[in-house]
Amino acid sequence: MHAPRFLALILGLLPVVAVADQRLQSADLFDLQYASEVRISPDGERIVYTRSIHDIMCDCVRSNLWIVDADGDNHQPLLSGRDSYSSPRWSPSGDRLAYVAKDEAGKTQLYVRWMASGRTAMVSNLVESPSSMAWSPDGESIAFTMHVPAEKPSLARPPEKPEGADWAEPPVVIDSVVYRFDGRGYLDPGFEHVFVVAAQGGAARQLTSGDFNHGGPLAWMADGSGIVFAANRDEDWQYELNESDLFRIGLEGELEQLTDLPGIEAAPAVSPDGETIAFERDDHQGRQYTINALGLIDADGGNLRILGEDLDRSIEGPTWAANGKSLYFHYTDRGWRKVGRIDLDGDIDTIVDGINGTSVGRPYRSGDYSVADDGTIAYTLGTEKTPADVWVRPRRGDHRRLTDLNRNLLDRRAMGEVHEIVYESAVDGTEIQGWYLTPPDFDPEKQYPLILEIHGGPHLAYGPHFSAEMQRMAAEGYVVFYDNHRGSSGYGRDFGMLLEYKYASEEDFGDHMSGVDAMIEQGFIDPERLFVTGGSAGGIAAAYAIGLTDRFKAAAVAKPVINWISKTLTGDYYPSQIERQFPGLPWENFEHYWQRSPLSLVGNVSTPTLLITGEEDFRTPMSETEQYYQALKLARVEAVMVRLPGTSHGIASRPSRLIAKIDNILAWFERHDEGK
Repeated sequence: MHAPRFLALILGLLPVVAVADQRLQSADLFDLQYASEVRISPDGERIVYTRSIHDIMCDCVRSNLWIVDADGDNHQPLLSGRDSYSSPRWSPSGDRLAYVAKDEAGKTQLYVRWMASGRTAMVSNLVESPSSMAWSPDGESIAFTMHVPAEKPSLARPPEKPEGADWAEPPVVIDSVVYRFDGRGYLDPGFEHVFVVAAQGGAARQLTSGDFNHGGPLAWMADGSGIVFAANRDEDWQYELNESDLFRIGLEGELEQLTDLPGIEAAPAVSPDGETIAFERDDHQGRQYTINALGLIDADGGNLRILGEDLDRSIEGPTWAANGKSLYFHYTDRGWRKVGRIDLDGDIDTIVDGINGTSVGRPYRSGDYSVADDGTIAYTLGTEKTPADVWVRPRRGDHRRLTDLNRNLLDRRAMGEVHEIVYESAVDGTEIQGWYLTPPDFDPEKQYPLILEIHGGPHLAYGPHFSAEMQRMAAEGYVVFYDNHRGSSGYGRDFGMLLEYKYASEEDFGDHMSGVDAMIEQGFIDPERLFVTGGSAGGIAAAYAIGLTDRFKAAAVAKPVINWISKTLTGDYYPSQIERQFPGLPWENFEHYWQRSPLSLVGNVSTPTLLITGEEDFRTPMSETEQYYQALKLARVEAVMVRLPGTSHGIASRPSRLIAKIDNILAWFERHDEGK
């Protein structure tokens, strides 16, 4: 048999390979993978990371643990399969790895793997899920937090039920302030407590007590004598969601309060010599937008020092360098999350210019990193066209990429290009940073429809990062524009405060529309083919926008707040929302709440509007979407409501939901795009 004919027969048996210029399709999103939770070993030689895999069979995101040498060799699975494994934590000596996974009964347990032998032991037998795991300095114990159920409140005692009788479910009595939470549903009574378990296995011992929540991350004292954590143990703690102090609990349960400052002290980190405790410090004081500084106290709680205030960016996740002379942290600066280092005099260096890629749906700033004892840093980094891979920055040498998780998929797709645009808001001349995504085969001499996509928060921010949603929109021929409007994080305290008590308002609307006009001035946008969408705070802004302008041919409003009066009395974390975003209670400030509500402008709306929300959304409840849908119908405005059963606020948390969100929005826009 001749070689060419033989080769042709073999190739005929193989699946058809996508051509390199094929555009991204909906089904492709089931094949996305990305790295997160990177953890470098103490000696800097190996990196374990969580490999998140979109699974088409379970319509879920599976998490497996993989390992790679810091030089890029020996990239292999550590714990892989249909089950999920996550939260890897190296022991102080690097000989073992703790992680969590579900047992045969479906309960999440704590496991330890001995790296040399590959043997694994389940070291806990828990009925609730552990979190915030932390190894003791000697590697003998592991601390964690866990929900401890409490007795359910009751009022009346029912009569005795006869044996075999089939009665209705008993009534549920609720007396807590926050009684339901998005993604968790109605909360079972109970409190978060700190536990410790032997790393060899055995009974987990509860250290904290009382009807309070004790949160992670946890930090061991250097001598192993106790654990530092954040909590609010005040009498009115249920109403004070923006208040927490640092405490230390001894291994015999002796509790000591270390700080008593107004605002939030959180994320403690104990210095290697045990003499200093670093933490995130947010004085808050009821302001809508605040910035974390770095707090330092002595081990006994005295001698408070505040560092990093001049950075004018939030310092988050402090981690001590092995020599105890500086701390690593991450912070957001304009469109990027970065890794910095601050010494004890307050001098700051940027160590990694950008980490990202762990937010797949929309281009939010994200990313993870960890530091070895020698200063080697492992981190996640994607591109505008790919989600996160594992990268490393040696103590000496160049940054290098260690994985390429989406090569077989995205290298064979023609992707949109991301471009930066900076412009002045017509409101007051404030500089606004934005980006736009152009379709594959973009021709600047042609005219394209434009989608304005507005981020959530409202104090979050986008950047020039991978976005499955926007790439799909670009693949369908749209230019997608997004901006970091006033109030977005990463631009300093003053910029963030421009949105105080103005969520939503004519001012952030002006930022968006100035960007739309700046895009039209580029010459390749058809001003008669404009569309707008956004989710959560972006959904609010989109709904507010169509009450102020009829320039958009159609709008897609995802999981919005329409009526701030009803939302603050039905949403899950209402005490914090009122304190941060409004000048008082709704019945005392009715006009202010109403002015911020898109429902107040519904009489002006003529834009065809799609609404899409999860039916189990407690953050922006379905009742908000229903109010707007019915109001639009009464106003004779073309509207459609898309309800996602069994879905909370994170409507894109399952691959099929992400696809459904994108495809329904695209179908709605195409219906109202005369150019198509």
